[in-house]
Amino acid sequence: MKKVYTCFCTDVIHEGHLNIIREARKYGDVTVGVLSDRAMIHYNRFPTLNFDSRVELVKKIEGVSHVVIQNDVMYDDIIRELHPDYIIHGSNWSKGLIKSIRNNVIGLLEQYGGELIEVPYTYNENVKRIDAQLKEKLAMPEYRRKRLHQLIKLRPIVRALEVHNGLTGLIVEKTIVESDGKFEQFDAMWISSLCDSTAKGKPDIELVDMTSRFRTVDDVMEVTTKPIIFDGDTGGLVEHFVYTVRSLERMGVSAIIIEDKTGLKKNSLFGATVEQTQDTIEHFCKKIKAGKKVQLTDDFMIIARIESLILEKGIEDAINRARAYTAAGADAIMIHSCKEEPDEILEFCDLFRAEDTNTPLVVVPTSYNSVTEEELAEHGVNIVIYANQLTRSAFPAMRQTARDILTYHRAREVDSRLLPIKNILTLIDRL
Repeated sequence: MKKVYTCFCTDVIHEGHLNIIREARKYGDVTVGVLSDRAMIHYNRFPTLNFDSRVELVKKIEGVSHVVIQNDVMYDDIIRELHPDYIIHGSNWSKGLIKSIRNNVIGLLEQYGGELIEVPYTYNENVKRIDAQLKEKLAMPEYRRKRLHQLIKLRPIVRALEVHNGLTGLIVEKTIVESDGKFEQFDAMWISSLCDSTAKGKPDIELVDMTSRFRTVDDVMEVTTKPIIFDGDTGGLVEHFVYTVRSLERMGVSAIIIEDKTGLKKNSLFGATVEQTQDTIEHFCKKIKAGKKVQLTDDFMIIARIESLILEKGIEDAINRARAYTAAGADAIMIHSCKEEPDEILEFCDLFRAEDTNTPLVVVPTSYNSVTEEELAEHGVNIVIYANQLTRSAFPAMRQTARDILTYHRAREVDSRLLPIKNILTLIDRL
């Protein structure tokens, strides 16, 4: 019999998938590839079912003869292994970013005379409702909260970008680029106290209270599904920190990062040019232990941020603190620096990894922004946070637009650099 191949990346089998299988059976023996978790999160979205469960879903479909793993969104390996006579797919991949996958398949099939069969894409009210339910499930606290842990295991490095409202959340949620046959997107969102305060026109001195900060989290969570890392500044008093942990965990936030400083908050990027006081190891460990004690799940992460390099206390002090914080129960270590070169960060990572190969490492390359994610991963970094770039890019653009309108007494001169309003409206989902 002729060999027919199709690939699914879904948690629910609906009539569209069944229609593809019915068509595929007309041409020969049907093999279905199930996209691996690693490939799925890189290209589409995080699965709500584990890989084995998704395989079982496909195996139960009448007419499926074989089920295999597809480890990449591109079909090179699978076509090399199976050499199918036909590949069948819905017509929805003929435009947009995923058109590159279609082009890849066509090129591979042409090499040996294989044929692509496209089935009209099934999208009706029932399918639309199923898609909406899946998205809603991804946004639920019990699914979102554990996702950062899962991503650390699946991704060579987890990439987070700051958000400070629902719109920036949507930008992080939906921005995907394709380059050289690979799809790139952000894995997580960082809710920064600096950017949250700035968006509210307030100084970054822990002036904006937690109730207001939690409202920002709500706004972002309402329209997105990706995991959230929360900037907890110093964490405040131990007695207050435990309530923050419980609240964030209940909301579905994946992690909180707290820094080992005391007193009035001053941004770390000022370095030693302003007076900043580092907490004692003993007191900060007490705070970590108190937070871990009140957690109700193993999903939530407390990440300890070390300010030793910022305060010019050296690598040895930073390593000593990392040991202590990890022993106290910290789920990850964030090492910070305001130097323009990454040398001291990489040195810390190498020394830490020499004695601890398991605890995740987090970095924020704001000042040392020439280092690549690949370089950081080579030194053992697990999470990279781009902490304020959306805020910093928006401010000069908005200010220049305001100045030009005042200068020209009309808006025509700024129009060429403005995003059409319909593009913004399409970013926002409608019920």
